[in-house]
Amino acid sequence: MSDTPKDVEERFQKMLMALTPGQRLVMACDMSSTVRVLMRAGILAECGGVEPPDYRERFFRRMYGEDFEPAELEKILKKIRES
Repeated sequence: MSDTPKDVEERFQKMLMALTPGQRLVMACDMSSTVRVLMRAGILAECGGVEPPDYRERFFRRMYGEDFEPAELEKILKKIRES
């Protein structure tokens, strides 16, 4: 489902394809960095501005938690806790 008009979607696609592969890579890296900053801010906000001891686990859950079956997720989180 999309609420974007077809002509706008096509124009946006053309704009992206007009960029060089390097420019598209830089955009993707910038977006990834932004996601990490926002996730960190959210976790810190939940914890009163202090990085919790389980920060890495919380970060992983937010980033990848729905990508794994519960048993597999628990194995990964166990490894995170052990490291």
